[in-house]
Amino acid sequence: MEKGAISRDDVLKTMQEYDELGRPAFLSLYGFKEARKFLILHDGKEYDSKAIAGVAHKHQHGRSLTWKELSGGAGHAVDWLKREGFKIGVSRSPKWTRDELILACDVVARNGWQGLAAADPRIGELSKLLQLLGAYPPEERAAEYRNRNGAALKTLNIASFHPDYQGTPTNGGQLDREVLHDFLERPAEMTRAAALLQEGLRSGTLQFALPEDDDTDDDEVSAPEGRVLYRRHRTRERNKALRGRKIAAVLKKGGILACEVCGFDFSAVYGERGQGYIECHHVVPLHEAGEGTTKLADLALICSNCHRMIHRCAPWPMPAELRALVQEQARVMATALPRPRLETADTHPLVI
Repeated sequence: MEKGAISRDDVLKTMQEYDELGRPAFLSLYGFKEARKFLILHDGKEYDSKAIAGVAHKHQHGRSLTWKELSGGAGHAVDWLKREGFKIGVSRSPKWTRDELILACDVVARNGWQGLAAADPRIGELSKLLQLLGAYPPEERAAEYRNRNGAALKTLNIASFHPDYQGTPTNGGQLDREVLHDFLERPAEMTRAAALLQEGLRSGTLQFALPEDDDTDDDEVSAPEGRVLYRRHRTRERNKALRGRKIAAVLKKGGILACEVCGFDFSAVYGERGQGYIECHHVVPLHEAGEGTTKLADLALICSNCHRMIHRCAPWPMPAELRALVQEQARVMATALPRPRLETADTHPLVI
């Protein structure tokens, strides 16, 4: 019979056995380990999802599945259990995102690069902001998700990576170090990014949640100012009305729709298909400019490649700066090319 054809009754029977034996004995009897992430939340209790799904298999099929026969992650066990109407939670909170770390690092910076205790009112405010941010959907949050203790611990992690810290660094991650480095290298920009995040979360104008058809790329996830502000910035750039006004202003002055960095002209290369096409770049990042009315002078018309290069890492170069880089690279490549050789009458090559 098909593996995984378990019913809600099978799961409930298995939960009853789990309760009677106790967690350690149940897991030992059937050869399962404690769930590393997903738990079944039922009647105020927590159950190991993979173990419950595997053992429930015996009620209709005569044998339990082993831990090697199914995945305990977002597939197999979890999908089967959700199909039967069970609520799934997580055993521990997910990794911190860059946006969350920007908020936490700002608190540490304002405290003289010292970690804060869980009872500190500033930690309480940080915890509330993290809950409002909602970097992960509810089903991926543990019961203690971004609570005071977790927020306080993260400030200690960040503080322990500061160059002036005298003790032993704690068990923070590489992203903790990266965000700290950004704050030390560009304090004004990162402090402004944190302030915009705080203002947006309190007012409800910013949110982290991604649409179901999310097309997030690596640039967005790793944007120094965080995903939320980067997405808001890109939304402004994609404003069709603003783009149309910028293009109209350029054409009215007798200009052409060529990239302000490299000079690429879509219509010249693609003909009618490229007519009228060019991307619009907001010159000043949101975390520097803040919310406000966008002026046409704040916009630059550039090609897709140059746009990507500008957004690739902070600090973002101005179009003129990237143009100078492109021109310099062209000169370097030109001098690096082998010089042409001419054949003389006696067939010996002549280098010119």
